[in-house]
Amino acid sequence: MRLLNFTIIKLTICLVLGIIIGYLSKCSLETSTILTSIFLLALLVFYLIAKNQFIKSIWFGASTFLVMISIGILTTSFHNQKNFSNHYTQIISIEKDSLKTIAFRIREVLKPGNYYDKYVIDLLKINDKEVTGKTLLNIQKDTLQPALKVDGIYISRTDFKNLIHPLNPHQFDYKNYLEKKYIYHQLFTSNEALLTTKYKAKTLFGIVDNIRQHINKKLKPYHFKSDEIAIINALLLGQRQDISEEVYTSYTNAGAIHILAVSGLHVGIILLILSFMFKPLERFKHGKLIKTILLVSILWSFALIAGLSASVTRAVTMFSIVAIALNLKRPTNIFNTLAISMFVILLFKPLFLFDVGFQLSYLAVFAIVIIDPYLFNLWKPKNKIIKFYWHTFTITVSAQFGIIPVSLYYFHQFPGLFFISNLVIIPFLGLILGLGIFVILLAVLNILPQFLANSFGYVISGMNSFVGWVSKQEAFLFKDLAFSILYVIVSYFLIISFFRLLFKRNYSNLRLFLISVLVLQGAVLYTKYSQPKNEFIVFHKSRYSLIGNTTNNKIIVSNDFDSITKTKNKIITDYKVGNDIKAIEEQPLSSIYKLNNKSILVIDSLGIYNINSFKPDMILLRQSPKINLNRLIDSLKPKQIIADGSNYKSHINRWETICLKRKIPFHQTSKKGAFIINY
Repeated sequence: MRLLNFTIIKLTICLVLGIIIGYLSKCSLETSTILTSIFLLALLVFYLIAKNQFIKSIWFGASTFLVMISIGILTTSFHNQKNFSNHYTQIISIEKDSLKTIAFRIREVLKPGNYYDKYVIDLLKINDKEVTGKTLLNIQKDTLQPALKVDGIYISRTDFKNLIHPLNPHQFDYKNYLEKKYIYHQLFTSNEALLTTKYKAKTLFGIVDNIRQHINKKLKPYHFKSDEIAIINALLLGQRQDISEEVYTSYTNAGAIHILAVSGLHVGIILLILSFMFKPLERFKHGKLIKTILLVSILWSFALIAGLSASVTRAVTMFSIVAIALNLKRPTNIFNTLAISMFVILLFKPLFLFDVGFQLSYLAVFAIVIIDPYLFNLWKPKNKIIKFYWHTFTITVSAQFGIIPVSLYYFHQFPGLFFISNLVIIPFLGLILGLGIFVILLAVLNILPQFLANSFGYVISGMNSFVGWVSKQEAFLFKDLAFSILYVIVSYFLIISFFRLLFKRNYSNLRLFLISVLVLQGAVLYTKYSQPKNEFIVFHKSRYSLIGNTTNNKIIVSNDFDSITKTKNKIITDYKVGNDIKAIEEQPLSSIYKLNNKSILVIDSLGIYNINSFKPDMILLRQSPKINLNRLIDSLKPKQIIADGSNYKSHINRWETICLKRKIPFHQTSKKGAFIINY
């Protein structure tokens, strides 16, 4: 089956291309509107020409695709609120470096950090000017104060802080992640600095959050364990904020994290349950129409309660299309359905395209649809139970073929026992979800028997224990795998060509597969060649010093970490994985580093630098040495001075002022990131 024979698929590909162009080019709303208008006019002209001449025209098709690309650019620009004059960035760009009186509404409660409770907020006013836009709110943790509620409106006097890119190589770029959600700044405040208003207007987010809070309140008397209630919230309400780090890591390492993310699997099971419940309606006049309206309404209500994440939005959109098509008695093609659902979602949420959940969700479904029929037909057991488990296994393996490259790129690990987790949990997931819905319904009605609540709790605990056991089989967990975007592209080329050859064994498919193998080898050689040969790095680590020296695919690490910091530190791991470095060696911190024709003198808290006949090119200041920097510069005449994260901020500010006056380059890792020298 040739996918590009479907028009909607070609149009969706053009829309995706337009969104990528629009995102990368940061095209203004005016420009994208003019561009779309021009292409629409050209499409109309070519349509009229083709209609009058009764012939197919390549120009009509080309202009159609250009229109879709321009619509992709337009929808990206239209959804970017920075393109509108009332967006808050237009205000703060004028009034810099001053405290502002900010009125805002709580939009979403995020997972708290170590020191702050975190929220996504909608801005309402800045200094009496009405504005729009979202930002991140950080409130100092206070165990005596309750968490802020969605739709609560507050006023605080504070200032906008820039989000910062990662300060060390190959770390997760949280700034880039938030910008794809149209969040560009953050606020820091405390509960004492918040003024609560009496304005009580409700938004859809607040109503849905109240429903979730009400359900949790009704479940509280039944004494579910904290991990049990966290999994119930994840499975049935789409909220994963309360899952402990240990449980979340267990599901990740066991290859079962998709079970906690409400997606097509959950929505499909819920649709089956609802279809069975509403089947009697089909006996009445217009019963099918009523059933379809109820199904679609309940599915979208569930999507709202689950937070409208990328994966659940995709699933609900797709199943809504299926439900409507069945009511209209129209034959549905899964590729058309997937393409239509993607098209509709991206029109309303264009930056979902860059969401990991969205990408994994569609890739998994496409792989299942294409690959599973072939794998399933390899063996046809007659026993229904064996056949069911065989099909579960083939679906799981097919999905992995679709998501492995992208998963490795984002998470750098592969759970070798993923099929065991899925074979055990997925057959019972329908029962778990059905029982969970029943438990919640009875709890809300205040008629839930304690024995039923206890039974459901045992089921959740049993699932957690099993996943925990699988995750501890570390011999089958492959971690810290280096996988670049180049490998992702080449891997999909290899997978596609491999299955083309399996589906149809001919010369052209064999040639394509062999070419993909050669391309993979080329990618491996290119990656090896582009690895850093000799690189000296002063990493940024708050309150500590961390130095790395990379030579011949090995990094020599020096630091002054305590035992706890050394265990939790991921800076070197991220650097190692990002550069595909095989070996790590530890050495004590040195006072002098010689890098070919360059030399670095390290001055620590002792402040000793009187070294006869030695003129270093650079000086690294660490652990806040009490020195006279002017005298040091006069004595050693360095070309550059570096201050790492172990120094006090007051010292760094003083050194920066002196270097500015003396016209000597000053590198502050807490501001400019890691200092890197290639030698």
